[in-house]
Amino acid sequence: METLLKAEARPFIKWAGGKGQLISQMQEYLPKQLLDTGRMKNYFEPFLGGGAIFFWLASEFDFENIYLYEINSEVANCYRTIRNRINKMVSELGQLEAEYFSRIEEKRERFFYSRRTEYNELILSKSPNNSVRKASLLIFLNKTCFNGLYRVNSKGEFNVPFGRYKKPTICDEDNLNAVKEVLKNAEIINGDFSQCLQYADSQSFVYFDPPYRPLSRTASFTSYCQGSFCDSEQMRLKEVFDKLNKKGCRVMLSNSDPKNIDPKDNFFDDLYREYKIVRLNATRMINCNADKRGEIKEILVRNY
Repeated sequence: METLLKAEARPFIKWAGGKGQLISQMQEYLPKQLLDTGRMKNYFEPFLGGGAIFFWLASEFDFENIYLYEINSEVANCYRTIRNRINKMVSELGQLEAEYFSRIEEKRERFFYSRRTEYNELILSKSPNNSVRKASLLIFLNKTCFNGLYRVNSKGEFNVPFGRYKKPTICDEDNLNAVKEVLKNAEIINGDFSQCLQYADSQSFVYFDPPYRPLSRTASFTSYCQGSFCDSEQMRLKEVFDKLNKKGCRVMLSNSDPKNIDPKDNFFDDLYREYKIVRLNATRMINCNADKRGEIKEILVRNY
């Protein structure tokens, strides 16, 4: 099978569990209609995050309607701001980049924490008038914080520490403009994954990339928004998967493979036993312990 090209528009934020590295393995498991004709009527991605799979699919295939869901209101705001107010955002982000690099290395950390404080004050104020500034700060913090994580505490405050990168790319204007083009006809919804049931039908392809089930107590990256995605949420997601299946949708889902840690852990094998499950090779990219950044398996579930 011919290898598909990567999307022109790339993820503009780093994201724990991003799927860019798995594209070459996932492409053969796309719906046959999409591979044969290069098009489908509807595409749904109910856990948008960094959007690696969306950007790839949008560059390679044609969709009449695109529905993107993101539970984190600030991340959803960032996508909308790029689509609707790109010039103002690039100006703000460029200024942040200039201010950051104008400082000597030891003062960049102080600038980072002052901008983190500003960002938290803005998101807690919930003012609708600060959408561009919040979106710009989100990207700035994501590019300069430790490991590019997006994590909030119980109060909803961004709490990732400084990253100490030598020369991070903060304002990638070309890519941001490419992202704007890809998003121009997309619906961007700040809401729960179950909302996809409202519009999805038999002419729809739905891709789920939920917060992964932690492989250990110390391996959870699910706190990108307040609350957690525990096993009960994984089971609620499976109920939505079942409903989409009954509607005739083509549905694909990614998750961690608990068998990496415990070969006897059949949580997903049992949960999705009536569907097709394959295991893909992945690299654990975000871990404070370098010795644990190695090859692991991830699961891919399909109803077709």
